[in-house]
Amino acid sequence: MKSSPCAVSYNKIISARAGTVIYPSGSRYGPRIQDDFQLVFLHSGEMKIEIDGKAHHFLPGSVVLLKPGHHELFTFSDRGETWHRWISIHMGHITMEEIAVFDALPLFLPISEELNRIADIMLSLQFEHPSSSEVLRSLGMSALLVYISEMTRTRELEEVHSSILRAKNLIHKAYQDELTLSMLADHAGVSPEHLVRLFRVNENTTPVKYLWRYRVLRALEFLTHTGLSITEISLRCGFKTTFHFARTVKQHTGKTPTELRLFSWKGSQSD
Repeated sequence: MKSSPCAVSYNKIISARAGTVIYPSGSRYGPRIQDDFQLVFLHSGEMKIEIDGKAHHFLPGSVVLLKPGHHELFTFSDRGETWHRWISIHMGHITMEEIAVFDALPLFLPISEELNRIADIMLSLQFEHPSSSEVLRSLGMSALLVYISEMTRTRELEEVHSSILRAKNLIHKAYQDELTLSMLADHAGVSPEHLVRLFRVNENTTPVKYLWRYRVLRALEFLTHTGLSITEISLRCGFKTTFHFARTVKQHTGKTPTELRLFSWKGSQSD
């Protein structure tokens, strides 16, 4: 019987970590040789990755599985910023049989709410509890498990995911604009009621809640990686007032925008 990558690889995981980065328009990264298994979450912008000389284009809402030993060159959108997060899993020696199992996995899938939550937790742990390496290893393994399970679900529900993906793509491109459930449903090609059902069944949330969560995620990136004012960030991320911005951010993170920026500043000073 073929070995499952998850059954044999957990004890081989040496470390796991997560990161987040915003690339300016027209940026490039690499070339490099990939050392780890890495899940790259493309949240906004556009990304082209040349893997062993073959170009692959990715749009927002995609999570890409990169594997060790391959030559990579990243090129990002020349029409605006590109934001992605990543989870990197560093393993010891893996067998040819295990490599073959990983090679059978798809290069990319839609980003699920479950994978997003794992990335959230890992980033939070690294920030607040930098010594929690054992937990990070477990979360890195969980991310691979979820990716594999999402592959099965994606294949079974391909048509469902296409509607969800269309709605997500609109959110990722126009999150700063006033978006309604009807607008998202029209873009997805289904009724508002059906879109809500699809999101609840497959994403464990609703389209509107997904929109606000995405706006908060974008705001957190601007708070911790730019010098934009809180007022400018709130407007840029689709919030009508700074009060609404602060209240929503606190509901999602437990901290105010000012506190998040202060903690980020202190963290950078201690590095």
